Amino acid sequence: MGLRSFLDKQAPLFEKGGKLQALYPLYEAIDTFAYTPGEVATGSTHVRDAIDLKRMMIMVVVALTPAIFMAMFNTGYQAFNAMSSLGVSELTGWRAEIFTSLGFTFDASNIIGCTVYGALYFLPIYIVCMAVGGTWEAIFASVRGHEINEGFLVTGMLFPLTLPATIPLWQVAIGITFGVVVGKEIFGGTGKNFLNPALTARAFLFFAYPAQISGDAVWVAADGYSGATALAQAAAGGVSAIDVSWMNAFLGLVPGSMGETSALAALIGAIVLIMSGVGSWRIMVSILISTIALAGFFNLIPNVSNPMFSVTPLWHLVIGGYAFGLVFMATDPVSGAMTRAGQWWYGALIGVMVVLVRVVNPAYPEGMMLAILFANVFAPLIDYFVVKANMNRREARS
Repeated sequence: MGLRSFLDKQAPLFEKGGKLQALYPLYEAIDTFAYTPGEVATGSTHVRDAIDLKRMMIMVVVALTPAIFMAMFNTGYQAFNAMSSLGVSELTGWRAEIFTSLGFTFDASNIIGCTVYGALYFLPIYIVCMAVGGTWEAIFASVRGHEINEGFLVTGMLFPLTLPATIPLWQVAIGITFGVVVGKEIFGGTGKNFLNPALTARAFLFFAYPAQISGDAVWVAADGYSGATALAQAAAGGVSAIDVSWMNAFLGLVPGSMGETSALAALIGAIVLIMSGVGSWRIMVSILISTIALAGFFNLIPNVSNPMFSVTPLWHLVIGGYAFGLVFMATDPVSGAMTRAGQWWYGALIGVMVVLVRVVNPAYPEGMMLAILFANVFAPLIDYFVVKANMNRREARS
């Protein structure tokens, strides 16, 4: 009640005619985040639903929870394993000082210790992302005079999970700025962007600063250690060159972007999104079917010098950012196809493109990001042809 009373007393300052009128979107965001809006529609003519934008975005964040915890745990786990490989007994830097001051030791078998150490990498990236991206959201909302949409809660959570733990924080700020401003706001904001903002930010960093987001030295938070991802190993020598088991790759105990390594965490998230009706199961199933079909076809081609042709469909599903992109990026309701039939075609396009990029172009083995962005561009066209076909069928019947 105290917070409700405080917000009500401050309302005149932010409403029309108040001294802080320009900052009303910021006040409205805080007020509606904490409480249900005070002005609601009544009467039998209004459609009522338990889901709205805020609840939809919160459900996505809930689905991301397993990936978040896995991101923190695996970051610490990979760092501590690297210490053993390097023959060192402790790490240096401010994170290591905080870690040891809390009474933890660098032990890869300590689940809590690995998670705490990984959190010291993940949380600064997340905080910078939310602070910078949230500022841009507030600026555009104030200029346009509308409320701050909750869509950024998801963008601000997805983007850090697609990054390596060693990414410089200033690059995080630049990346999320590009994703929010260029990928979303210049097209009108939440609901009007045709590209996934988090993937747009990730693609910008990949091409602008490739040294900090690719190669072998960026995936493990330990100085002097180089560890190739399973996907990079497959590109170099095929399935036989991957030095981890399929089960470890499925669980996510491999080097890679913080939140993208665990197919298991993505699977749990998929169950949450499908059961809540937030994520499209049609897109997910269509991507799976097309990926398995095309990867299996490439496996049948004999005597190919490209080692990626030997990567089986089961390996494609657990390496790289495939599972994470399938569940959380491809199903974005704004940038993806919206018609039911269109979602099947949209998913099929992603599944085909990710295998083509991975297999046919071994210089760039990770294809999920580009495949989804490519499909984002075609999603409106796919929906157009689906709607047009339905109209033609109805006209023929009449």
